Amino acid sequence: MGNGPFARIASEVRCDVRAARSRDPAARAVSTAEILGTWPGVHALLAHRVANALHRGGVPVFPRMLAAVSRSLTGIEIHPAAVIGCGLFIDHGMGVVIGETAEIGDNVTLYQGVTLGGTGFATGKRHPTIQDNVTIGSGAKLLGPIVVGHGSKIGANSVVIHDVPPNSTVVGNPGHPVRVEGRRPEGPDADWVHLPDPIADAIKALSARITALEEAEDVIPADAEASTSLGPNPAGG
Repeated sequence: MGNGPFARIASEVRCDVRAARSRDPAARAVSTAEILGTWPGVHALLAHRVANALHRGGVPVFPRMLAAVSRSLTGIEIHPAAVIGCGLFIDHGMGVVIGETAEIGDNVTLYQGVTLGGTGFATGKRHPTIQDNVTIGSGAKLLGPIVVGHGSKIGANSVVIHDVPPNSTVVGNPGHPVRVEGRRPEGPDADWVHLPDPIADAIKALSARITALEEAEDVIPADAEASTSLGPNPAGG
């Protein structure tokens, strides 16, 4: 494999450690050695960097064995063929799944339970492409060969099956883009508690409309009500 792949792996791991330190408040005052020794997301990425280099070098069996051992130890499953850029931060990580043809750009953040999965049994490109500076919340499922644009945020437990425009915030099942106060979302630290909820907003609007109609009915004059009554049945009875 030569010195090239090892130098690249070392550079990528240093980038991953910097990402953990900058985006995890618990890592701010922690040494590099402690992050390397105790952060499962960093462990999974280190194993993947090696497995991916072996996979691209045509080494049989061992890349998958290394990925399987890493999954058993960290709870994070990354296929050896997945393409991962610099500075991926996997927070907590338990239950994260990254499929074979997934592509992840630079400075991406994944929280626990995220799935970058495929749909059906088709071969070829069947997993998501995540561009740079994307944040994906806990439990989100991104399925199929979709593209998530630069700077986007995916809300917790969203199910995304369509392309996401750059600098969007996506919530819901199925996921759909919304805007946060008309501003472009930026930065890795998403305020997941206060993401917009269009379904709740629609229910509130309907409730307000019903209340307004009920109040309007209460102020209808009695003579107006009498003029609109049906009166006696002409057929009698």
